[in-house]
Amino acid sequence: MNRNLFSLLTLTAILLTASAVFAQKANRLSKQEKKEGWTLLFNGKNFEGWRQCNGTEMPKNWVIEEDAMKVFIGEGKKPGQGANGDILYAPKKFRNFELSIDWKAGKAGNSGIFYYVREVPGKPIYFAAPEVQILDNQDASDNKIDSHLAGSLYDMLPADPKTVNPAGSWNTVVIRVKDGQVTHTMNGVQVVSYTLWTPEWDKLVANSKFKNFPGFTEGIAKEGYIGLQDHGYPIWFRNIKIREL
Repeated sequence: MNRNLFSLLTLTAILLTASAVFAQKANRLSKQEKKEGWTLLFNGKNFEGWRQCNGTEMPKNWVIEEDAMKVFIGEGKKPGQGANGDILYAPKKFRNFELSIDWKAGKAGNSGIFYYVREVPGKPIYFAAPEVQILDNQDASDNKIDSHLAGSLYDMLPADPKTVNPAGSWNTVVIRVKDGQVTHTMNGVQVVSYTLWTPEWDKLVANSKFKNFPGFTEGIAKEGYIGLQDHGYPIWFRNIKIREL
């Protein structure tokens, strides 16, 4: 085959592949993803399956915007003050899984993604669940501690901030949990790795702000809900999908 023709065909194939990727609509699964066992937790239209942590309805400070679930500052609240708007995907608890979420932070934004959530009446979502930090690393007030930056295991293990896109830009975080072994991947780069229910995990807890939280000292649950945090800042979430391992 003529070399120039081969190069042209190769370039065409690459462009067609790229076009197919970019053409995929938000909150939709590709044929390959369906084959791999992925399931959407957000349909892009409403909050079906989601509810307030320790509640029965969706909090008022959540809306559907830009094909995403958006949490915003609650009425009468100041930035940084949540409005009791932490939410859970309620239909099912998960044990071993890969969870992929696209997220975007507003300026100074702060939030979190939780897994193995165990609802404790009267206690916040973070009382008994590990948190993957969501943050505007540049302007958020909580950006002074490495383990508080986006992608980190909050207050325990830091993620590389160079992997995070700035406020107003979309990021993709993948949380993989398999028999206690956990990884966080931010925009295609693995940034955190740890193992639950080990002496190393106990040491991380003992050196964190959770050292006196019964939800942690009694032991993290071995299955639980997926949750999203209301920290009193605008944050968007879309393409929320999971596959069980």
